[in-house]
Amino acid sequence: MPYNTIDLPRPGGGIRTRRRRTAGIVAALSAGLMLTAAPVAHADTVIDTIDVGDDPSGVAITPDGTRAYVTNFRGETVSVIDTTTNKVTTTIAVGDYPRAVAITGTRAYVTNNDDGTVSVIDTTTNKVTTTVDVGKEPSGVAITRDGTRAYVTNEGGTVSVIDTATNKVTTTIAVGGTATGATITRDGTRAYVTDGPNDVVSVIDTATNKVTSTIAVGDFPRGVAITGTRAYVTNRRDDTVSVIDTTTNKVTTTIAVGDYPGAVAITPDGTHAYVTNNDDDTVSVIDTTTNKVTTTIDVGNGPSGVAITPDGTHAYINNWSDDTVSVIAIDQAPTVVGTPPAGAVGQPYEYAFTLTGQPAPVTKLTLGTLPDGLTLSGDGVLSGTPTTAGQFEFTVTAGNGIGDDANLPVVLEITDTPPTGSLGSLESWGS
Repeated sequence: MPYNTIDLPRPGGGIRTRRRRTAGIVAALSAGLMLTAAPVAHADTVIDTIDVGDDPSGVAITPDGTRAYVTNFRGETVSVIDTTTNKVTTTIAVGDYPRAVAITGTRAYVTNNDDGTVSVIDTTTNKVTTTVDVGKEPSGVAITRDGTRAYVTNEGGTVSVIDTATNKVTTTIAVGGTATGATITRDGTRAYVTDGPNDVVSVIDTATNKVTSTIAVGDFPRGVAITGTRAYVTNRRDDTVSVIDTTTNKVTTTIAVGDYPGAVAITPDGTHAYVTNNDDDTVSVIDTTTNKVTTTIDVGNGPSGVAITPDGTHAYINNWSDDTVSVIAIDQAPTVVGTPPAGAVGQPYEYAFTLTGQPAPVTKLTLGTLPDGLTLSGDGVLSGTPTTAGQFEFTVTAGNGIGDDANLPVVLEITDTPPTGSLGSLESWGS
């Protein structure tokens, strides 16, 4: 397909040449083809696009999953998104060129790249409560799992450690080169910091705040995230992700992704890593079991930051070049649970099994038989009026094409007379 090109600024500086598919669309129209409406959204596709401020860079989601905080680099603001409605509810003024954001409890820590500070936002009031002086050109920020310390990477080659109880810098750690991305192990014992110009990741012992190891990775590492005993590092200039075994601090494999990968986030269950590819407007999804890219998702222009909701159902992607956030529905295997109560011959019956999964699973009967007079709908509702008494054994299966189907064995008693108490979803039998 033909492309047009356009030069745009890269996140953090420099120029990149973008390819656009406009010419291909024009060619299709001139050939007499009709463009159809967008397909119905399903898992691992963009289900919403949200307008935010200028050049959105970083994004973090509150622990309860109700809000996303987006740093607008040239807008010098933070947009707050209600994740239920996917609407911006407020905009907060912060420092110069806010880059990254991390949240602990009811506080968001925002690095202001141009003025050497961190803005601390109270997420209950959405007000900046204090500003902390850190190092030169702060870029990334990661907070220990217990919330006691924030590690701020400064592009001047240091890491500032903030005591979150006092919001004071207690230690400055020299790492060399340009400290950019950061993450902390689940047990809080080590911080992993990317150094782009030197093509390494520095490992900091958080007990001593000393660099204990330096790991060679790909060309110009930027983002880093950890699951279990593996760290995933994006290498901007060679379009790869390095996987580090954190028990040995050795690179065990290298994964090819899209153009100019930047940020990376991992689903709460640790099964998938989502990587933003800034130069081809996509997100690569890595299966962390096989370390293979299983899906590539088209998003907005110049994706930069990524965050995943605590329940693992959605990813929020900042699009630097078009001032938007793309919301991705994440694949989830189906589940089905429930224990239907007894029913009675001649009495209306209804019971809804609880289903989860993305896309929404469809239920069917796979073993046994339903009581005469009852049916099972595709959305998991068992209903009708039983006509025969007895004990019925059957299996309800939920499937959505993601992973294995979920199977629920059920034993349902149908009696000749109404039981005492509620029946299915009915509160009383009436007269």
